Amino acid sequence: MEFPVTRMILPSLLLAGSAGMASAHAGAHDDDALARVAAFFETANVVAGPELVDCTLSGGAETRCFRITVTPDPQDYTPGPWCPSNIADGADAGGIWLEDGKVLDVDGDFIANLAEFYGDANWQLFDPETGDIRYTGTLEACEAAARPDVDPAYHNYCVQCLPEYLPEDASVTYVIPVEPVESNRPMPTNQTGSGIAYNGVRLDGPAPLDAILSAHTVAPFDDCGGHVNPHVGYHYHAVTDCLDHAPGTTAAALGTGHGSQIGIAMDGHPIFQHLLGDGSGPEDLDACNGHLASDGSYHYHAGAAGSNAILGCLVAQAGCTLEDPDGSCDASQRRPHP
Repeated sequence: MEFPVTRMILPSLLLAGSAGMASAHAGAHDDDALARVAAFFETANVVAGPELVDCTLSGGAETRCFRITVTPDPQDYTPGPWCPSNIADGADAGGIWLEDGKVLDVDGDFIANLAEFYGDANWQLFDPETGDIRYTGTLEACEAAARPDVDPAYHNYCVQCLPEYLPEDASVTYVIPVEPVESNRPMPTNQTGSGIAYNGVRLDGPAPLDAILSAHTVAPFDDCGGHVNPHVGYHYHAVTDCLDHAPGTTAAALGTGHGSQIGIAMDGHPIFQHLLGDGSGPEDLDACNGHLASDGSYHYHAGAAGSNAILGCLVAQAGCTLEDPDGSCDASQRRPHP
């Protein structure tokens, strides 16, 4: 399907307020790019980088990327909670769930009424005599339940994986183009992820809600829209007000224009808050939740928290998420999503 906005994109630079960097001018421009990236991630737990590397993007383009390795550990709050332990628990004991564009509290009452909520008597996540809720409480249980084909032993569970299940040195490496490169068609973010937030936490693609619900499980997000899996650690499926305090954002900037930049997409375009600085919704967004600014640069706005789509797709060629911090990026070898 034709996606005309990609043909109008001008190099938008990694960060808000930038006019673009000409790839023909290395040296000072490269230093400036790395300085901007470093400043953007100043509140993240950075393990290595940023540094400039050669990379091959999802559409086969060979270009220059920045590489940065971070731990998925926000420094300004403690992730969780996710699953309440008893149906008598209030909202402070659990996280949130996304349904039909709405954000719902995962409290004891929510768990107790899942059968009625979904119109399916097979929902039963709690002991009817004690009210105790079944939830995954070990790494092994997390690994068995937090996968598309949920282990039958963990059907009718509240699924949570805790940060302490991961190795202390767990980290994720991102390789993202310094300048966005045009793509012939948009790429769904369930293949690439959406990007990386300024605090170093992955902005993921949509959560596989159908697979989760089909096993009569819920895998709540915390109030910041995040949860943990054994592969990328703590990551976001929704953007809430926890990301309202990006470095360098002034009150004046928040009151006007496009608001605060919260992340960098995997294709190098900036990601801004869901709403504009004046609290209104952005207009003329394309299918990927992006649009052109008055200076001709392109950027995204995060989807509403209840939408289960921080970004539905990427308009430009995507970089890589690597397990090996010293690995090279060839996103063109990524397997197509079924």
